[in-house]
Amino acid sequence: MEHFTKKYKKGNLTVIWKPDQCTHSTKCWKGLVEVFNPRLKPWVNMDGADEARIIEQVAKCPSGALSYIVEGVESTAGMETHTTTTVEAMQNGPLMVYGNLTVKDSNGNETTRTKVTAFCRCGASANKPFCDGSHVRIGFADK
Repeated sequence: MEHFTKKYKKGNLTVIWKPDQCTHSTKCWKGLVEVFNPRLKPWVNMDGADEARIIEQVAKCPSGALSYIVEGVESTAGMETHTTTTVEAMQNGPLMVYGNLTVKDSNGNETTRTKVTAFCRCGASANKPFCDGSHVRIGFADK
């Protein structure tokens, strides 16, 4: 299955967005709304900040949906290998699994994930088993 990827360029910097990986943590736009504004089309405005500030904000993306390339070299910031897998239930949100994973679906298809993987807890994701942010739309709340 091929996933949609969008690229945004400014000088030597290219920001890569993989919406299928996005967990809608809001860390991107709450930290730099001048660049990442989900109310605008396109939602990424590379003229909203300097390259260093954009890189700093992209590095905060917990899902890996945002990454960047500088002068043809892809960032490895935040892509550390975990020797221990950590699982965290986000309040009213997904199950976050930190570490390198291979996820096998019911048909035997495998997907490799690094850094952080968000799994759906609400049951409404259109991208199961991964979170697509549907928990926000349906008002999912921990009981």
